[in-house]
Amino acid sequence: MAAYFIVQSTISDEAQYQKYRDAVIPLIARFGGKNIVRGAKLEALEGRHDGRRMVIYEFPSMDAIHAFWDSPDYVPVKKIRDGAAVLDIWAVAGV
Repeated sequence: MAAYFIVQSTISDEAQYQKYRDAVIPLIARFGGKNIVRGAKLEALEGRHDGRRMVIYEFPSMDAIHAFWDSPDYVPVKKIRDGAAVLDIWAVAGV
């Protein structure tokens, strides 16, 4: 069953965060993740959106998300974004 990796971000250092993007996108792909939402205009149909950027990746499963997240290869990549952005990250199983 597909699962979704959802990230909302506030970026304070665009150049440094771009280095993170350059490193993390191929790593996500290695674990079967593919980008399905990036930089699209978000419309709040009810309630409020806080204005942060949203990115969504589709993975083959929750196990694949956890394999990526817990991967030793992700540890140094994650450090690249230290101080460059504040992120909220969620994983949710599809139906």
